[in-house]
Order: sequence, then C-alpha cells, then structure tokens
Amino acid sequence: MTALTLRNHRGEQVEVPEFSATEAKNSFGLVLDTASSQGMVAITKRDRPTAVVLSMDAYQALLDGQHQPLDTLTQEFDHLLQRMQASASRDALMDAFDAPPEELGQAAVAHAAHRA
Repeated sequence: MTALTLRNHRGEQVEVPEFSATEAKNSFGLVLDTASSQGMVAITKRDRPTAVVLSMDAYQALLDGQHQPLDTLTQEFDHLLQRMQASASRDALMDAFDAPPEELGQAAVAHAAHRA
C-alpha cells in the first residue's frame, strides 16, 4: 500500500492510502477500515487511480458542500424578489413601461456611460 496525493473536501492536498484493484478485492475489509479512519482510499488499476472509496463523514461533507451554493443563490433570489416587489420598484417599472422610446434611449446611454 502506497500513498497518493488528492484534494479533500476542504480543498487541502492530503496523502490518500492506495490499494490496487486486486488488493481491494482480496482485502476489502482493510479497504473499508482504512477509508473509515483516513477519510478516503484510492483504488488503482495498472498503477493509475481509477476509483475512490470515501468514509461516510467525507461523503457527507462533500454533499453538505454542494448545498451551500444553492442555499446562497436561493437567499439572493429571495432578497432580489422582495426588493422588486417593493412599491418603489413597482412604480419605477410602470414608469419604464410608460416612457417614450426617446426617454428609454437616453436612460440606456446614461447607464452605459455610468458603467464604463
């Protein structure tokens, strides 16, 4: 058994115990015990990593990490929606729909100049 360097769920480079596919097949209990204690184990075939066995804690940490961006986007969307439903935003939207094309063009040019 050798060690391979991989990135863990926190983004850190860590040495991961490595088993050949044959070793994993013949000593699966050892693979599970090692994954449980070390967080993950790499399985190789012809000296190339082909699979990773994760401990339940490492797997759960990966899943938890995926929900955070979605939760953040949901909160941002809810905040934006709330702002859009405010009376001032509603009035501004109605003014924009009622504005003549020349006024819309001037507003677009002013906004573009402000962003540049």
